[in-house]
Amino acid sequence: MRILVIGRGGREHAIIWSLKKSDKVKEIFCAPGNGGIASIAECVDILEDQFEEISQFVLENDINFVVVGPDDPLAAGIVDFLEAKNILVYGPRKNAAIIEGSKVFTKNLLKKYNIPTAAYETFENYDEAIAYLHKQGAPIVIKADGLAAGKGVIVAHSLEEAEKALKDIMVDKVFGTAGTQVVIEEFLQGQEMSLLAFVDGNVVRPMTPSQDHKPIFDNDLGPNTGGMGTYSPLPHIPQSIIDEAIATILKPTAEAMVKEGRPFRGVLYAGLILTATGTKTIEFNARFGDPETQVILPRLETDLLDIFLATVNGRLEEMDIQWSNEAAVCVILASDGYPGTYPKNLPITGLNDVEESLVFHAGTALKDGQLVTNGGRVLGVVGRGTTIKEAREQAYRDAERIYFEGKQYRTDIAMKALV
Repeated sequence: MRILVIGRGGREHAIIWSLKKSDKVKEIFCAPGNGGIASIAECVDILEDQFEEISQFVLENDINFVVVGPDDPLAAGIVDFLEAKNILVYGPRKNAAIIEGSKVFTKNLLKKYNIPTAAYETFENYDEAIAYLHKQGAPIVIKADGLAAGKGVIVAHSLEEAEKALKDIMVDKVFGTAGTQVVIEEFLQGQEMSLLAFVDGNVVRPMTPSQDHKPIFDNDLGPNTGGMGTYSPLPHIPQSIIDEAIATILKPTAEAMVKEGRPFRGVLYAGLILTATGTKTIEFNARFGDPETQVILPRLETDLLDIFLATVNGRLEEMDIQWSNEAAVCVILASDGYPGTYPKNLPITGLNDVEESLVFHAGTALKDGQLVTNGGRVLGVVGRGTTIKEAREQAYRDAERIYFEGKQYRTDIAMKALV
């Protein structure tokens, strides 16, 4: 098969890397791709939101199958657009991708179907939001309703932080129309867990769980990012808790979407928190996580393309999906200044010195034959081993071998699994 993957990040690099293992894959293209993806697929100079150009490329180049990576085109309806042109595509339609595209929709859905989540209120009026904030106090969580590149959630530990977040989102519109509405919800304490699943309507096939590290600095300090590292499996979290989360959150949510006339087909990502009163839902995403994908797919033993094709053909229930016992740890190498402003076009060296780890490119580009930085999160270094400790040591050894000016990374990825 000839496949087009849409996207440009570490998630898409990992998806392509996994798809290339299939003996059914003849050629893979990526729109627009990045400097690292270019080494394993043919990059096409088409942006993720250029639906007409994407469809033209598919039809003119005999592409058999399209896989959509990022959230923005899914929320904007790329799957509906391509299906209308009889193009086979993997991902949720627009009316199902709303589970990520609108936090207000998702919170109301969870409330309606009694799916565990934090207590909350939603607001369109800034003054009403401020009044509620002062009534509740801090710590508290402020969420922009729409998509905000993974940065629209602010965990405010003081009223001043919370007030600033509301002003930024609702008054100054730092996230544009994503901040037309906000969710203000209770602050929950506990370990977080990312639990993804392949889903086709009522059929839910959970993936191996992982844990993300959102804040920029060690010990979960500093502002939230798109994710500074992940690991899988989670040896410190009992299987009974994972099974309960599947039974009380993932499956009921998929069933709720069917009941709402919004059947979900694709990857459903549940961001969960393990509290003293049980596991609760933080958020849902409508696609593979980044950087969760970088540790999940290296552990997948079943052909990824087979899973995708079974889903779009309504046969996911027949799939027996297998995972390896291997551990994987991903350390994100980020640009200086991220998640704020950061430089670009800085030369990257040392990749040829990486001995064992997988390296998935996120924000890279090729400039006159030289690999350079082109984003906030630049590379994901994935170590693998029989234990988390072994995988972690490998990832950090190889992370040290890579250099670009201002390189920053957390040094405590996966430490929670070793305590």
